[in-house]
This record gives sequence, C-alpha cells and structure tokens, in this order.
Amino acid sequence: MKVEHIAMYVNDLEKARDFFIKYFNAAANDGYHNKTTNFRSYFLTFDDGARIELMNHPDMQDMEKGIRRTGLIHIAFSVGSKEKVDELTRRLKNDGYEILSAPRTTGDGYYESCIIGVEGNQIEITI
Repeated sequence: MKVEHIAMYVNDLEKARDFFIKYFNAAANDGYHNKTTNFRSYFLTFDDGARIELMNHPDMQDMEKGIRRTGLIHIAFSVGSKEKVDELTRRLKNDGYEILSAPRTTGDGYYESCIIGVEGNQIEITI
C-alpha cells in the first residue's frame, strides 16, 4: 500500500502551486475547475511520484494553524543530502520564510530543518 496523495486547501492556488514548483521541483497539471461548485485544484507531482492536491473552494474555513495542533502537522521533503537541506533552508530564509528550526541532527537521528511555508503550513526538509 502507498499514500496516493495528500490534499491541502489553500487561499491562493497559484501562489501555493508556484511555491512547490520553485522550492521542491514539483510539476503541476493544468488545473481543474468545477464551474457548478466553483471548486478548483491542481495536482502537483514530485520527482519520486509523490503528489499533493492543492484545492480551493468558496466555502473554505481558514482556521489558525497552531504548530502543536492535532491532526496533520507537516509535510516532510527528502532532498538527498545535508548540503541540500542547508542550501534550501538558506534559500527559503533569504526569500522571507520563517525558519522554525535550523538544520540540525534531531534526537531520533534525522538531519532536518523546519520552516513555515506557504499559507502558514509547516514543512520539514530532511535528507
């Protein structure tokens, strides 16, 4: 069994799509629009085949995204090396994204950093 995709509602579909394309090399489809419900979405595919569906609907609720809330909390991207973790974290910081934790080796042995990415969603960058 594998996870087919993860879905995320966002306020600005194009900005969210462009974030994942720019920083994580995602490829986007042409988008979908249901004219009856005004639901819109993009599927983003990453190099290894993993996918995220970015969605937007007029009736969305935009709740505060506390760091230690229940439910899904972050998306982790493996970039392949410590150097790439460092470089991408530096790039995101230089572009104005908040760094929650700088690159480091965690107590459970992961080399990672965590940032607040598009629309307040936490993203982990790891080897």
